[in-house]
Amino acid sequence: MATHPYLDHGLAILQTQLGAAPAPQSAAIEAPPFITISREVCAGATSLGQTLLPILDKSLGRDGQSWMFFDKNLLHFALSSHQLPESLAKFLPEDRVSEIKSIIGELVGLHPSLWELANTVAETIRELARSGRVVFTGRAAHLLTQSLPGGFRVRLVADREIRIRRLMALKGGDRASAAAEIDGADQARRRYVRTNFGRDIDDPHTYDLVINTSRLSPAEVARLVVDGLLGSRAIA
Repeated sequence: MATHPYLDHGLAILQTQLGAAPAPQSAAIEAPPFITISREVCAGATSLGQTLLPILDKSLGRDGQSWMFFDKNLLHFALSSHQLPESLAKFLPEDRVSEIKSIIGELVGLHPSLWELANTVAETIRELARSGRVVFTGRAAHLLTQSLPGGFRVRLVADREIRIRRLMALKGGDRASAAAEIDGADQARRRYVRTNFGRDIDDPHTYDLVINTSRLSPAEVARLVVDGLLGSRAIA
């Protein structure tokens, strides 16, 4: 599993914190901050998450707890935190898993029920959010943490043609293949949110900030997000 330079040290701290009994909180204590990023394919979520970390550490850091960015590593962290094999991640893509494949797997003991696995990931997201100073990408984290204070929920979009060019630059291949991959992944994420939460992933009312990254650098987007987070905490 690829990790960010901040990740190994931070994961050890988070594991310790998540294993400890939660400390009582009063209304006077400010909720720890966290950020969720929902994104269209190639709208720049990974670049944003990595760009955010040093800025957030400077603006909202805390001794002993650096900000963490959870992207593709979130599933593996959730499974390992609950003593489940990381190989189960293949059963939890951001789309519906075949019900037939799921039932067969459960009957022969290949994995726990998909409901149990999904609930494990969801509870891990909420636990991490309560601990604070984390940035999540995907997995409908903006909806899973909706009732938790301290969060700032961001949606990244970009013009389709720009996203196609970004994917071609990233992976190579022709325009038709890149367009098909982007359209398929966008539809899968919409289906995932609609199927599991009954919501529209494009609904702006479920986010605090929607950013079109077509003509913005990761640093410019990061500044907008940090300013928005700081502003939301000042108003709260």
